[in-house]
Amino acid sequence: MQARPSTLLRPGAGQINNNAMVRKLLITLLTAASFASANAQADWVLKTEKEGIKVYTRNMAESKIKAIKIACTLPTTLSKLAVAIFDITTAKQWVYSTKSCTLLKQVSPAELYYYSEVNVPWPVSNRDFVAHLKLTQNPVTKVLTVDAENVPGFTPTKANVVRVQHSVGKWVAEPAGQNQVKVEYTLFTDPGGSVPSWLINMFITKGPLESFIKLRALLSQQMPNNMQLDFVKN
Repeated sequence: MQARPSTLLRPGAGQINNNAMVRKLLITLLTAASFASANAQADWVLKTEKEGIKVYTRNMAESKIKAIKIACTLPTTLSKLAVAIFDITTAKQWVYSTKSCTLLKQVSPAELYYYSEVNVPWPVSNRDFVAHLKLTQNPVTKVLTVDAENVPGFTPTKANVVRVQHSVGKWVAEPAGQNQVKVEYTLFTDPGGSVPSWLINMFITKGPLESFIKLRALLSQQMPNNMQLDFVKN
């Protein structure tokens, strides 16, 4: 007579059902998390628009300070836009309230670190930051991405200037016709210090809007031939 396999060596029906329930629960939770994340990325609210430049804000789960997004089409090429972003010497011409801007380290034509100090009205102290810029481009779609991440410990702090500890920015640009580039720029910055979040949020769209108006004017000018990034494809 052939012996039956011991029930101790194989899972029972209850255990199989429990495992299936656990897997189903995990899938449900992951799906819900993904859905929530997608919704969080879509809750931008249009706050102001001027000369075709739209400025959006959205709430951040980890901060009372809002994030911003700029959406516009600029009369330029991808290469010229990349030059404007990476040419630190012209930052004072278009980046709002910039007091100084200095190149710290050129890793490659598509990557650098720079220091900037921002003028802030009295009695609030000026802010400064170190940014790490890195450019990539999709060879098929030509979509250009510039990641701008804050690196607060890259240089020593200065007296009477508050070092920004957290800031994340991103440029996404794509061709939109002859000498036309569609741009989306997102930024979250916590300026630190004692400035209340409600006051920061009240004026959070002013700087980006003015910066992009000046950037468009800068891009309309003729750039020197040596200020071209040949590896960027238009």
